[in-house]
Amino acid sequence: MITGKTTLIAHLGYPTEAFKAPMIYNPWFERRGVDAVVVPMGVKSEDYPATLAALTTLTNLRGALVTMPHKVTTLALVDQATPTARIAGACNALLKRPDSSWLGDQFDGAGFVRGVERKGRRIAGSRVFVPGCGGVGSAIAASLAAAGAAAISLFDAHTASADGLRNRLLEHYPELAVGTRSQDPAGHDIVVNATPLGMKEGDDLPFAVERIDAGALVGEVVMKNEHTPLLRAALARGLEVQVGSDMLFEMIPAYLEFFGFGTATAEELRSVARLHY
Repeated sequence: MITGKTTLIAHLGYPTEAFKAPMIYNPWFERRGVDAVVVPMGVKSEDYPATLAALTTLTNLRGALVTMPHKVTTLALVDQATPTARIAGACNALLKRPDSSWLGDQFDGAGFVRGVERKGRRIAGSRVFVPGCGGVGSAIAASLAAAGAAAISLFDAHTASADGLRNRLLEHYPELAVGTRSQDPAGHDIVVNATPLGMKEGDDLPFAVERIDAGALVGEVVMKNEHTPLLRAALARGLEVQVGSDMLFEMIPAYLEFFGFGTATAEELRSVARLHY
């Protein structure tokens, strides 16, 4: 039940049809008796800066979840950003402070890494392929580097995005081996699709699945379907996969702490979630 006392968390992105977070947060709030609600808000890129400024005037807004296509843009719009957000070059969490200023943070990468490690995979010393160097890809690469990956291969259709991420990674992790030109997933222990490919029916696969090493884990960030065409192709080859929602469940405890709502385990969140695909 939403009342005049309910605390709002905006979920900002476009389009909103594939949003899964409200179906996880809101049942958890209900179970815990927390008077808060996550509200999807569809905002196109051209309207985003003005919308974000307007949201600071809402007195019952605690903060916001930020998703595609606004994560990179958000970093330039916040009043302060954490080191993690600056390394990633993007924000996916906003806290509205008492003076109505925005604090930006980034939890995508932490969620992906925790999901991989929960499956018993060792990231330290691993070789990782990350196609897609926007907000989510940058965050994942930053967290993989922090977890001790030995080599990260980046690819983006916009070479400047891959080069920029490479420079940011090497600034903080000078010993890390970083490549930016190959689209070949072969030779990697972990392969993660951080592009939007898979959001729409008929999308091409982001890379050649037949080239992935037999023992590799294939991860996905797209959550429109539990098993995207990429993951279905990987499963057909007998590869271990990580679905997009795994990253979401693993990062939500960090969000809850960021917003001051306590914390939860991924298992608890899964037990109450009402996901639909």
